[in-house]
Amino acid sequence: MSQIPESANKGLENIIACTSEISTIHDVTLLYRGYTIEDLAANIGFEECISLLWNSDLPNASQLTELKKKISENQKLPAEMTPILEMIAKAQGHSMAKLRTAVSYFGMLDTKAEDITIPAIKEKATRLTAALGTIVAAISRLEQGQKPVAPVAGKTIAWNFLNMIRGKEPTPEEEKLFDTALVLHADHELNASSFTARVVASTTSDYYSDITAAIGSLKGPLHGGANEAVMIMLKEIGSYAKVDAFIDDAVNAKKKVMGIGHRVYKNGDPRAKILKELSLQTCKKAGLEDFHKMLVRIQEQMEAKKGLMPNVDFYSGLVYTALGLRPRDFTPIFAVSRISGWTAQVLEQYANNRIYRPRAFYVGPLDKKVKPLAQR
Repeated sequence: MSQIPESANKGLENIIACTSEISTIHDVTLLYRGYTIEDLAANIGFEECISLLWNSDLPNASQLTELKKKISENQKLPAEMTPILEMIAKAQGHSMAKLRTAVSYFGMLDTKAEDITIPAIKEKATRLTAALGTIVAAISRLEQGQKPVAPVAGKTIAWNFLNMIRGKEPTPEEEKLFDTALVLHADHELNASSFTARVVASTTSDYYSDITAAIGSLKGPLHGGANEAVMIMLKEIGSYAKVDAFIDDAVNAKKKVMGIGHRVYKNGDPRAKILKELSLQTCKKAGLEDFHKMLVRIQEQMEAKKGLMPNVDFYSGLVYTALGLRPRDFTPIFAVSRISGWTAQVLEQYANNRIYRPRAFYVGPLDKKVKPLAQR
């Protein structure tokens, strides 16, 4: 057997799979189309972010108005979705499995689902991006024995989502915080779910298959489920006084601390820094200030003991908890944002396509011979 080449790489770490103009990790920050995430989080809303990712730059006033109009028109679900969502909500299973099934059915309602021209994909993407928050909110409420809340025309995706899932209008501060969280989660270079979406798109499959596959990838706890795990960890620790002992035990046992560390960011995730600052006031109002202090202490301890910094999941779960959202819904909420990035990725893939077909370095035997069944 020949020696494994240096190019063979578990997890494709440091392997360049494509070129892209959408987003990149540059120096110590994240860029969308050349804009830093700090600049975007402070100055634009999620609808502007969608337009930025799907096009080459930020929209002008008329373009933004048109996009918001189309999103508002498509937030209400087709009538055919109601019995399907009721059935899905009653089923046992992971919240992302339910979302995956709902999105797949949503695609079946499109009589022109196989049209993968760029204008057609943008139309499909607008409909699904608008509807995804409605789907997530409806499933959540149905699981809890509550009736779905209809979207309100003319409101932002962030406002409508919080109103639909909680049955209570958000304050301007809550809307802004959630809107910013959507911007921060919108895209992140060639992460696992974006790569999954591009791989499926590279086969010239349909848009809904691309997104359904991406949802399946995001479902994994190593990708999209860490924010829920952070809240579970905080409840397990119990109090600020117990943080240091918990971290000592975790470090000594070489146990992963959820929300800490990132394969690419070595000096900390800029999105985590933004959420850390934005979340404090909301946590105080929600009576979760102790949890915020615990997270800050965990961050300090892990940086001192292991040189590791938090990623975006470290504070996002606490933000969603402070907004009154269930941990079970955290990963579907991630998808409500990330569909904007997935769409940008598949649009770029379709525009300059070559099917993904990497090779594996075979390490198995080469000289086996088939024995007759009686001799095996």
